[in-house]
Amino acid sequence: MTPPVRPGRPVRILLCDDHAVVRAGLLALLGGEPDIEVVGEAGSGEEAVALAARLGPDVVLMDLQLGPGIDGVEATRRISAAGTGTVNVLVLTTYDTDADITRAIGAGATGYLLKAERPEELFAAIHAASQGRTTLSPPVASRVMARMRSPGPTLTERELDILGQLSQGLGNRDIARALFISEATVKTHLGRIYEKLGVDTRAGAVSVAKEQRLLP
Repeated sequence: MTPPVRPGRPVRILLCDDHAVVRAGLLALLGGEPDIEVVGEAGSGEEAVALAARLGPDVVLMDLQLGPGIDGVEATRRISAAGTGTVNVLVLTTYDTDADITRAIGAGATGYLLKAERPEELFAAIHAASQGRTTLSPPVASRVMARMRSPGPTLTERELDILGQLSQGLGNRDIARALFISEATVKTHLGRIYEKLGVDTRAGAVSVAKEQRLLP
């Protein structure tokens, strides 16, 4: 269980977004809050992981798409795995697909907020995350509830990774190289993906995945 932030101490924030303009906007926004302190900025997933370990913030405000290198989900996974339970990750993104939400929460994100939310909602979510409490944007919460009531195909994180590569038109060899696995492993996962989605072609898998909002 995450220890609560001590009364009277600002919530210490690490920002992670690959767009400098976005980080500047967040700095300006959060700088006006006396009970929130930005202690660091990261422009990549690797930098966020390193700074989280060095600075020990209460909350990492994490974007999902971070350009070259590891994405926000992998950065969240590494921070959660390396932390002692005192660093919580709050996703702040524009992406709300089932795949993004599932992967982020599965990686250990405490909350999932969309950038379209009002500043007051962001402030509240930051404080909630600092105490280990979950906060979801209303559209995200609705999607989570809808999937619980009427669950569709459930793919593993690795299957979602392969599906994402598949949607970019990559062949088995290129997928294997991108994910650092063997071609045989790719073929095995593809077979399971086809079975779960009820298809027998690569194009069919991508089409159904988009219909089910399993892909961005």
